[in-house]
Amino acid sequence: MARVLVVEDDANQRKLYEMELRRDGYEVDTAKNGREAIEKVKAGGYDVVVMDLKMPEMTGLDAITEIASIDKDLPIIINTAYGGWQDDFKSWAACAYVLKSSDLTELRRRIREAVTSRSEGSEG
Repeated sequence: MARVLVVEDDANQRKLYEMELRRDGYEVDTAKNGREAIEKVKAGGYDVVVMDLKMPEMTGLDAITEIASIDKDLPIIINTAYGGWQDDFKSWAACAYVLKSSDLTELRRRIREAVTSRSEGSEG
């Protein structure tokens, strides 16, 4: 079973993602900010990270930079309601960008692709 880390400061959004992704068969862990996410990634075992960008304590972009230095092959999906992130070089470490929506179809697809890509990469 693939492990997903959802990093989201909004408690309701975090719970929604957790419930929906568990329903899809993923093992889901959550973090409420970038610092918490980094500590969880250091402990290891994730197949993909879903990262919000605007959060207290540490932005998603700063967390992405740190996570990439811990595990450069860990897929990170940016999941945000805000544009303009593409101009920040820190975002280049992400494998995908998904605009937040009540329809999780695109997010689910990107997670599936990231998990498949990571498992195929570890087999080779």
